[in-house]
Amino acid sequence: MTSHSPSARPRLGFIGLGLLGSAMAQRLLEQGWALTVWNLEPGRMAPLVAAGAVAAPNPAGVAAASDIVVLCVLDGPAVQACVFGDSGIATAGPAAGKLLLDHSTITPDATRAMAARLAAETGMGWVDAPVSGGPVQARDGTLTLMTGGSEADIAHARPVLADLAANCTRMGPVGAGQAAKTINQAIVGTGYVLMAEALVLAEAAGIAAADLPRCLAGGLADSGLLQKVYPQMQARDFAQPRGYARQLLKDMRAVQALSSQLQLDLPLVAAATARYADYVGRGNQTADSASVVRLYDEEAGRGAG
Repeated sequence: MTSHSPSARPRLGFIGLGLLGSAMAQRLLEQGWALTVWNLEPGRMAPLVAAGAVAAPNPAGVAAASDIVVLCVLDGPAVQACVFGDSGIATAGPAAGKLLLDHSTITPDATRAMAARLAAETGMGWVDAPVSGGPVQARDGTLTLMTGGSEADIAHARPVLADLAANCTRMGPVGAGQAAKTINQAIVGTGYVLMAEALVLAEAAGIAAADLPRCLAGGLADSGLLQKVYPQMQARDFAQPRGYARQLLKDMRAVQALSSQLQLDLPLVAAATARYADYVGRGNQTADSASVVRLYDEEAGRGAG
């Protein structure tokens, strides 16, 4: 629990209660924040309301009741709708001194354009703080956040960020957090495909595939992916998704878009994106991102594992 009294804190709102957003909102409630919430699917608000949050009728209602509005939604169009749509955040009126803290993963260009428009229309500041980590890390307050925004706005958001993240780094002005997240997703997306290929190679070679992370620990091949994602793949443990394959595909396509904009050729990213596009295209939109190994199982005639 942080040491600040609730009365000294900014009023906090939260929009977007998916797998990650719900976990983040629960964490903030447990850390003593008074929270006003809204979600496109109203049923997702019920557990938060039961835990002490107040439900708002729309994003404008959240903005009116809050000094800092936390946003964690699917993609750029969802952010656009929540901020500038009918009954969106911008319709709540003048908001000088207020702040939008966006944990969604969208493009740097879209972030910069929307931040400029929101400031012009309402005076509200914007910090982009996309997330690395999943619901478990959100509940523990051990997320990694890469942030973009003015130093003053990030300082304003710091008490919220401190309750959510073990690692939070300012990467530059608005949009810089999203650029860093794009790079993060390039590493994650290609890494998941690499872990899947390492696993099927180990299984085909007839070695003790489950022991590979222990075997390689401490060497140059060691990584969080090897120690956490590979064992999940090896166990085919996908019943409770940590993240959706469709989301990672969306992020990988954003990596390709940014690289194209910067006139870069990234063939490894292109190959990994194609693998996810194939997997999602087979009806696996809401399957666990790590379950991409099933694509290799199917291609080898082993079924879904």
